[in-house]
Amino acid sequence: MSSQREVVVADAAIAILAERGMRGLTHRAVDEAAGLPPGSTSNHARTRAALLELTLARLTEREEAVFAEMTPGAEMPEGVGEAARLADLLARATHAAITVHRETTIARYELALEASRRPELRKMYDSMGRRFRERAVATVAAAGSPDPVRHGRQMVAYVEGLLFDAVVGAGDVSTVEELDAAFRELLRVASGR
Repeated sequence: MSSQREVVVADAAIAILAERGMRGLTHRAVDEAAGLPPGSTSNHARTRAALLELTLARLTEREEAVFAEMTPGAEMPEGVGEAARLADLLARATHAAITVHRETTIARYELALEASRRPELRKMYDSMGRRFRERAVATVAAAGSPDPVRHGRQMVAYVEGLLFDAVVGAGDVSTVEELDAAFRELLRVASGR
C-alpha cells in the first residue's frame, strides 16, 4: 500500500466484506468503520472498482504475510525431513487462515465471487493468485515431487477446499496436528514415497 491511510481504508473494507458481504461494502460504510470523516474513502478510491482493487491488494498483502512461513528456510528441529517441515508450515498457515485470519479468508471469497462478474477485478485477482500458485509449486518441488506444476495445482485446490469447508462450509476446524497429518500424506503422495 502506498499510504497508511489506504491501509486503514482497505482493512476496514476487508472487515465489512467479512461481516456484511459485498452489498454492505460502500464508501460511506468504510468511512464509518475506519472512523474517518465522510468522503475519506473516496479520496483514495473514487469508484467502487477502485475500492475493490485497493481492498484486494491489501487482502493479498495480509494473506502473503500469513503464508510467508511456507518459504524454504524456516527453522525446524534437526532431523526433521523437508516434507515434514513443509507439512508443518502448511498446517500452521492453513490453521491460521481458518482461525486467526478468518476475516481475511471470508473477504477473499467475497472478492473471488465479485471477480467472476468483473473482468477488471478478475485480471487482478488471477495475477495475485499466481503468486500463491508459484509458491505451491516451489513447496511440492522441495518435497520431492516429480511433477511440481501439477502437484502444486493440486496443493492449491486441496488447501482451498480445506479453507472453504472450514470457514463457510459445513466442516469443522481441524487442529494443527490434523492438518499436519493431512499435509504429510499429501506431500508423500506427491513425492511418490
